[in-house]
Amino acid sequence: MKVVYHEDYNQVYSFDPASAAGRIKAVEVTLRGKVTFVQPAAATREDIFRVHHPDYVKLVEREGVYEIAALAAGGAIKAAKLGLSEPCFALIRPPGHHASADRSWGFCYLNNMGIALEKLKQEGKINKAFVLDFDLHFGDGNVNILGNKGYATIFNPASQNRNEYLKSVEEALARTDADMIGVSAGFDNHEVDWGRLLKTEDYTLMGQLVAQAAQRNNGGCFGILEGGYNHSILGVNVLAFINGLEDSM
Repeated sequence: MKVVYHEDYNQVYSFDPASAAGRIKAVEVTLRGKVTFVQPAAATREDIFRVHHPDYVKLVEREGVYEIAALAAGGAIKAAKLGLSEPCFALIRPPGHHASADRSWGFCYLNNMGIALEKLKQEGKINKAFVLDFDLHFGDGNVNILGNKGYATIFNPASQNRNEYLKSVEEALARTDADMIGVSAGFDNHEVDWGRLLKTEDYTLMGQLVAQAAQRNNGGCFGILEGGYNHSILGVNVLAFINGLEDSM
């Protein structure tokens, strides 16, 4: 399977946990030899301005993170385009699901999912999108940007019961008729990460469910990295999710 990755994602651009040294490298090392890495280009200003207000983008520039954030958004675009024909994952940072059109928080700057889906929609490559956000934290930026677009449905599973959580994901994916499924893949709800709920095999299951729904709808699917802060298990969980996407196709 193809995984979008750039060495520059290893830059320490801030002092937050998403930017911690070694976080992305730990995943890359785990995936090496098991996937095909492909390199993205940065998102263009046109891509970014479809989603974010120009004054907000100036703020991102003043904070000195525009280049790495645009490269992350470009990674999401690359994964989404590859996802039209085969499952794909973007190993990117900074994350994006807490970035709204004119503000952000939670270690995010640009909304990678919104930028990617808006590009596909504007280019006429998709009709409907379904976003599964299984990060520990509610993806308010995804909702604020995509929630009123008319073509996108967003699902943030919220149960604190593991079985109910997974059942809700299965049921939501069974209902969708979207021709593109995008996953805001945060792994911080793992049993040895902040959320302490899910097991590694649950990410495999969710990957399988995503791929099966995409196949049923004759559509595509892709995932992009959001949270996940235990470096010792993050790569294992990303690989589990990727294996699930791949196993069902």
